[in-house]
Amino acid sequence: MAKKAMVERERKRQRMVQKYAARRAALKEIAADTNRPMEERFKAHLKLAELPRNSSPTRLHNRCQLTGRPKAYHRKLKLSRIALRDLASNGQIPGMVKSSW
Repeated sequence: MAKKAMVERERKRQRMVQKYAARRAALKEIAADTNRPMEERFKAHLKLAELPRNSSPTRLHNRCQLTGRPKAYHRKLKLSRIALRDLASNGQIPGMVKSSW
């Protein structure tokens, strides 16, 4: 089980990304538009830099839904390899069987 503080920090980042998504997209659009004057584009870059760091989606890290483990994460199932193996061994994932020989 991951530390509660790390899991909560990741949730806080997710909330911030959602909160600032529209503002960030609008500023990026202004900054990337070559038809606008250079000063306006530069101001958009500065405002983008003033936004909180944790509002950037690149700072998000995938974590297991059950344990909070950050590594060995399966995107389709949103589980770590360890949690996936436990659930498969218990027969809680339909169609998945733990092989043994």
